[in-house]
Amino acid sequence: MKYFQLILLFVTFSIATSCNTSTDKQITNTKDYNEFLEVSENASLENIQLDYNFWEQKLEKTPDQHPYYAKLAAANNTIFKLTGEIASLKKAEKNLVLVNEKTNYNSASYLRSLARNYISQHRFKQALALLKKAEINGENLQQTQFMLIDVNLELGNLEETEKYLSKVKNFKSFDYLIRVSKYNDHIGNLDKAIQYLEASLKIAKSSNNKVLEQWNYTNLADYYGHAGRIKDSYSAYLKALKLNPNDSYAKKGIAWIVYSYERNPTEALRILETVTKENKAPDYHLLKADILDFMGNSQEKEREIEKYLAKASDTNYGVMYHKYDVLLYADIADKKTKALEIAMQEVSERPTAQSYDLLAWSYFKNGQNKKALEIAESHVINKTFEPEALLHTAYILKANDKKDAAILLKKELTESVYELGPLVEDYIKKI
Repeated sequence: MKYFQLILLFVTFSIATSCNTSTDKQITNTKDYNEFLEVSENASLENIQLDYNFWEQKLEKTPDQHPYYAKLAAANNTIFKLTGEIASLKKAEKNLVLVNEKTNYNSASYLRSLARNYISQHRFKQALALLKKAEINGENLQQTQFMLIDVNLELGNLEETEKYLSKVKNFKSFDYLIRVSKYNDHIGNLDKAIQYLEASLKIAKSSNNKVLEQWNYTNLADYYGHAGRIKDSYSAYLKALKLNPNDSYAKKGIAWIVYSYERNPTEALRILETVTKENKAPDYHLLKADILDFMGNSQEKEREIEKYLAKASDTNYGVMYHKYDVLLYADIADKKTKALEIAMQEVSERPTAQSYDLLAWSYFKNGQNKKALEIAESHVINKTFEPEALLHTAYILKANDKKDAAILLKKELTESVYELGPLVEDYIKKI
């Protein structure tokens, strides 16, 4: 972070110092993770780039071999996961469309691959249509059913999700355990979600699959954080980094602990600086903006928001950052209407309680309190356990003179301050 005036640096340092908590809340240690912030090479990225080059050369020599398109797409998908480079995800889509066209959309494997790409792009309805084709095809049916669980859960189709979970029920299966875990988290049964994910971790370890193990640790770290088990969360993020020192998501998780739990914004920003150098995903800039807001540094906050807007304006992202756009635009005077338009689109494409929360919040921010309450009461309250939705609901209830109902949410929101971040703590106290 660069500061252009000495006085600004002094003020920032003073505020950051005052924001730090007492040492009894110190969980992290820079000695634990500094080595992961200084990684100069990305071995995983180099290996997958070599793999991509290999299949590209093979395709040049034998352009009629359509399976090579799928190999290229798989490499591109992995590059996207490692770098956040949206162009790679779109290249993968292009290659997967080609291979499906060449096989007349009759290969369940290729249909699933394209569906997986659409899921990454949040194009869930299109993914569902492809998976229904794959289901009729019947090839390797269980893998299709696992993905149908993923998509239906994303679309809020709980009955369909439960139907497919019953079809593939197997507590010795990694694929089943991670999905029944996510389902339990969705319905508010966090203890069960953790239990199932801990069981899947044992399977990942026994199979010696480092990629699955890394994925498992980061997801388990998130759940531990939701449950207030911050030490366990920190430990899991560190274990993920030991498996892959370039795991940007794990570094972001540690930065959040440092910021939200330990209240050390300066150190959190130092961690995120390394993340935004290795990963191009736009949302990292919004996290940096929130931390800078907490520090009282409005100039740098606006710069990070501008960086987010510049990246997210790439049309290749499609609807991937609509949630972030709604939350950001709802707080900008001349973009509030735009926030409402995007929220309506989200509800149309993905009618979940979370999407309706965005719509209710947009109406609230546009001064339509009664409309916001109507949507919250019909589609949000008692239908999601996400702290952010509960916070928005508290605002909406209070604005409609339903203070008693808002107060009922206060205890749960107070317990969710870590997840929501320090910026909302004062508001929660005043409910």
